[in-house]
Amino acid sequence: MKLYTYFRSSAAYRVRIALHLKGLAYDAVPVHLLKDGGQHLQDAYRQINPSGLVPSFQDDRITLSQSLAIIEYLEEVYPDVPLLPKDAPGRARVRELAQIIGCDIHPITNLRVLNYLARDIGVPDQAKSEWYRHWVIEGLQALEAHLARDPGAGPFCHGAHPTIADCYLAPQVFNAQRFHIDVAAYPNIDRINALCIALPAFQAAHPSRQPDSE
Repeated sequence: MKLYTYFRSSAAYRVRIALHLKGLAYDAVPVHLLKDGGQHLQDAYRQINPSGLVPSFQDDRITLSQSLAIIEYLEEVYPDVPLLPKDAPGRARVRELAQIIGCDIHPITNLRVLNYLARDIGVPDQAKSEWYRHWVIEGLQALEAHLARDPGAGPFCHGAHPTIADCYLAPQVFNAQRFHIDVAAYPNIDRINALCIALPAFQAAHPSRQPDSE
């Protein structure tokens, strides 16, 4: 298995967590988003992922390029350490929590959006940071409200073991903290994140532990 990854990419971080939770060995292939004009935009990488984004995943059967598709694929092929509950409502709930992050927060706060704001529209750095903080805070508020009312919420986002939702939560908290957002304002998120990052799988997937870490 190969994972084309960038150490600070939250989408790649999610997949690294899932791989480590499942105990799956893989080769990390760094794709730097800033060097050489963006290695993810070069023709060689676009042959792997036409979208020019990270992560991309390859094994002897398939190449995939969306973090949720990759994690769900791993879930089906390697079910021994499940990242989804057994019941349909629980699975739907976990996917809902993950997509609050993956669909409502990440697409409008990722690097290519921030670069477009600064480079193509001329948004000043302070305003760009305010954009990021606004959408992350709004998303975290929504996620916190969902967690607070979920009767299935346990020590983790849903239940007593990490799920796909937790694979999404920890990277989003990491990025929020990079932009000086105090997650202590969201007690459920803060509590779950603390529990997650204490686990070896989350530690192994952390950006600081990656071969391309800077």
